[in-house]
Amino acid sequence: MSCNQTLAGLAKDCATSMGGIRTVYIANYDDVVKPTPADDKISTIEMVSGKTFHQYHFKKNTGSMTSTLNVNTDSGNYVTTELVLSFLKMETRKRIEMSALAANELVVIVEDCNGLYWYLGYDEPVTAGAGEGVTGVQKTDANRYGLTLRDESLEFPYEVEASAIAALIG
Repeated sequence: MSCNQTLAGLAKDCATSMGGIRTVYIANYDDVVKPTPADDKISTIEMVSGKTFHQYHFKKNTGSMTSTLNVNTDSGNYVTTELVLSFLKMETRKRIEMSALAANELVVIVEDCNGLYWYLGYDEPVTAGAGEGVTGVQKTDANRYGLTLRDESLEFPYEVEASAIAALIG
């Protein structure tokens, strides 16, 4: 039995591509109705009444998203996406927010520095994988909290249409 998918090929892309993340939108997993992708993108996201996503903004070079394909010929492939967030300056309100993020099951939308949005939490909730608080040693070292959120899914993250974002934030 063949499990082949149709190949389409990709043309050479000469466009500029910037690394990093700009904004992260986070909601509790149970507050989001699982979206249905159309044309392999998510164009609308429905929330439980009265619930919204919360915005988290980041300075340049302080966050990243990495998706890794895990190949297993016996049980099938899956993708692990790790979202590494850095909250500059250790302070009480950030400690409390990090604790809440670490304790909950989440849905996360990541805006990358190319202005594209990516949906994490499609197959299973996003959960905390690690965290840290760092004072640094030198005066130029970052004083920050760090949090790694982890998503495990059957596929790489779906792109979310930009038009879907405005209706989600409170």
